[in-house]
Amino acid sequence: MSIVKVSHPTKKIQTRIRIPGSKSESNRALILNALSGNTLKIENLSTARDTQRLIELLAAGDKTADVLDAGTSMRFLTAYFAATNQCKIVTGGERMLQRPIAPLVNALRELGFDIRYVADEGFPPVEVVPIDTNKAGNVAFIEGNISSQFITALLLIAPFLPNGLRLNFTTELVSKPYIEMTLSMLEQFGIQHEWGQNSVTIRHGSILASTYEVGADWSSASYWYSIAFLADEAEIFIEGLRDNWSQGDRVMADWMKRFGVHTEFNEQGGILKKVSKDHPKMMKLNFKDNPDLAQTFAVMFAAGGVYGTFSGIESLKIKETDRVAALKCELGKLNINFDYSEMYEFYQLKGAIASPQLPVKTYNDHRMAMSFAPLGLLGPIDIENPEVVNKSYPGFWDDLRTAGFEIN
Repeated sequence: MSIVKVSHPTKKIQTRIRIPGSKSESNRALILNALSGNTLKIENLSTARDTQRLIELLAAGDKTADVLDAGTSMRFLTAYFAATNQCKIVTGGERMLQRPIAPLVNALRELGFDIRYVADEGFPPVEVVPIDTNKAGNVAFIEGNISSQFITALLLIAPFLPNGLRLNFTTELVSKPYIEMTLSMLEQFGIQHEWGQNSVTIRHGSILASTYEVGADWSSASYWYSIAFLADEAEIFIEGLRDNWSQGDRVMADWMKRFGVHTEFNEQGGILKKVSKDHPKMMKLNFKDNPDLAQTFAVMFAAGGVYGTFSGIESLKIKETDRVAALKCELGKLNINFDYSEMYEFYQLKGAIASPQLPVKTYNDHRMAMSFAPLGLLGPIDIENPEVVNKSYPGFWDDLRTAGFEIN
């Protein structure tokens, strides 16, 4: 088992880095490109392992598509293979086979597609069996409070269905910015949509655009905000970081103003500056729309002595790992209680951070590794399986070295 020791000798950061293109944007663009006959030019594609694996699977002619641990690819490819009338089995690693897919399968079946479970009902692997796609329906129902990826998978294939799609939501939407990202990208490709009271409608249409430039990944940028907050001094230039809301995690820049980290944008990217050491000692945050930021803030608040109350992170339990349980265990090594009250559905950080006596486990979860790495500014910290960052940010450790961190 590999372990890295992360530390920083000066706690002063002045650096220029280029984070990967957005994995979320890249994977959506790749599916749309494949649906439109590979006629698009996609610039700044993510270097993330998930995206590179999706490229391979879209080009492969094998009967079985193994997405490994990529939840996005599992959901997107299931819908894509159905819409393109391919005979495929979509599978993944051990954790992927424990993550539910029934809401997507149910909706595809409502549209007339033949999707079958290979093993356990409601979970991958699934088999996609070709049908006469001209007979596909155009109305489906889906839960909105489990995963936005189910909804996006359906929205991406909607304009390519013979009669388009009206997707009805049976519950409140979570991670809505990711759905809005999908709809925004479709608009850039010439596909319009209409919101109803509890539905969205997309008519049959054709892709009109010929190029798409992927923006820098705001989820990856979040770790640099944590670094800026925990450093004594910080000025971090992130190439390609855009001041727009196509990615919901753009909210990070606004939230961090209260913690003394300001962002300036220019044509080349964004500059993160630590302008003050003053910050709230207590804060409530709702991550319903931005669940990928929860781990960043949990560790940052623990390190900064902020009493945090989090809501809207129930979906973290079905991610790459049970992220709530993982945070509770690893923050416990730092003398921090990460408590959950089922009655009120909130999570609280309590305690004073201590030097960890054991390595931080990552649970095969890239965000666990990157969320805990900024603690190297407080003192040396050991992190297991550092290679997990390849899932979304392969150059993470190299960028830390560029910023003056010692990675041994």
